Amino acid sequence: MGRLKGKVALVTAAAQGIGRATALAYAQEGAQVLATDINLDKLSELKTAPGIEVRALNVLEDAAIQTLATTVAPHILVNCAGFVHNGSILDCTDQEWDFAFNLNVRSQYKMMRAFLPGMLERGGGAIVNIASVAGSIKGIPNRFVYGATKAAVIGMTKSVAADYIRRGIRCNAICPGTVDTPSLGDRINAYADPVQARKDFIARQPMGRLGNAEEIAQLCVYLGSDESVFLTGQTVLIDGGITL
Repeated sequence: MGRLKGKVALVTAAAQGIGRATALAYAQEGAQVLATDINLDKLSELKTAPGIEVRALNVLEDAAIQTLATTVAPHILVNCAGFVHNGSILDCTDQEWDFAFNLNVRSQYKMMRAFLPGMLERGGGAIVNIASVAGSIKGIPNRFVYGATKAAVIGMTKSVAADYIRRGIRCNAICPGTVDTPSLGDRINAYADPVQARKDFIARQPMGRLGNAEEIAQLCVYLGSDESVFLTGQTVLIDGGITL
């Protein structure tokens, strides 16, 4: 406990899944956490957690991001917001392409651009971007535009790390395998046979199980803490062996 004591952390998409688990894990380690999301009903459940403040934020709205940047100066920024599109290149419409890149890539760009100046003024900070093994590390069937966006996240992460390495900024990306989140549950339930669909998702994980959000959150803790001060510009895999 106390690995993040004295630090302020900003987490996007904190209402559920990896974002929620990360907000809770950060608070448990002593950080003052600003948990943000557009899902206010789910986000409000974090209000009673010690060390967590909740606030509405649509990461697709530039003005909202800029406004938030005038009121909080985090030591740690965790970019969790994202969307998984299912399908190949022939299944991807222009609208789906635009939405995926806006949410998965542009939002992270806007968040980093808004909060990086404050980190630089303070003399340092840690940025954790949630990417994926899909596209950035391994080709996954029916993950065309999702994979393209996550590859872009890796590129942004490495560029920010290289540009600001001498100014105290660390920027890393986490590449999870298949994680059992509400988002995955929604996608599974959209299949004609959800039971078989879940079995298929598990089958592609060599460990024989899905990851859980808390496991990813613990890696977020490490990358946000001073324990990882010699680590930057990396794509850190936590994938249950799917890339082996």
